[in-house]
Amino acid sequence: MNPTTDISNVSRYLTTLQSRISDAIKAIDPQAELTEDSWQREGGGGGISRVFSNGSVFEQAGINFSHVFGKNLPPSATAGRENLAGRGFQAMGASLVFHPRNPHAPTTHCNVRFFVAEKEDEDPIWWFGGGFDLTPYYGNPDDCRHWHQVAKDACDPFGETLYPRFKKWCDEYFYLKHRNEPRGIGGIFFDDFNERDFNHSFAFMQSIGDAFLPAYQPIIERRKDIPFTDQQREFQLYRRGRYVEFNLVFDRGTLFGLQSGGRVESILMSLPPMVRWQYNWSPEAGSAEAQLYDYYLTDRDWLELEPG
Repeated sequence: MNPTTDISNVSRYLTTLQSRISDAIKAIDPQAELTEDSWQREGGGGGISRVFSNGSVFEQAGINFSHVFGKNLPPSATAGRENLAGRGFQAMGASLVFHPRNPHAPTTHCNVRFFVAEKEDEDPIWWFGGGFDLTPYYGNPDDCRHWHQVAKDACDPFGETLYPRFKKWCDEYFYLKHRNEPRGIGGIFFDDFNERDFNHSFAFMQSIGDAFLPAYQPIIERRKDIPFTDQQREFQLYRRGRYVEFNLVFDRGTLFGLQSGGRVESILMSLPPMVRWQYNWSPEAGSAEAQLYDYYLTDRDWLELEPG
């Protein structure tokens, strides 16, 4: 592995992916206002943040690119990884979170990233990570099946065991332990991926990044204009509270960014612009809101669902 050459190639892919997804947001929601800024990290590195807001489709949609480096790893990176102690690091990635305005349109998250830890006179330790997951408020079987089929199709060329392995990892990772419930209907999640060689692992990460738009775009196009009620909007804001709880309590990327001195505004871009909590609330039995809990927030093989 030549770290200098390979890091340049990974960075080029990630910035191109950011631009492609930004262009897709503009096409879906031309009314959305774009705020874009480049930033520098005091400890080393920087990034580009793009946040679309106040659109007719997206209440907020952000996609970040970051490339940070430093001499010491934060606790979130070294926990359980003693071989990283004493190494400098470079971390880069493209990450996004979309919060649609319509409650029938699901929130989504995607992240692809590369990490390398280096030490003089020793081989670098590197890996890729990422994935994408879907968080509906009012579920739809066709959306769930499509989402997971695209995820499977992105994984299968690299081994048929990857999709079931990374689906399970996603279900376990995006789980709110204090609520005893998953964040959504999952997708795929992987980390510490360095199988075979660098080129193979890099190609897999690109396959996942390239699959995001084909997975999400048909869903948002189908759901963005469905009429909704004030009650459905209130439920969406209530469920967004779960998103905030997960990102601030459990998410490794958020913790890494904050502990490594990253740019707070970019890190917390993932949080929704409007959210509500309500004490001891529960849905009415048999309601569409109860169906989210009873049917969609469960461990399920989404590819086996019959077409709606």
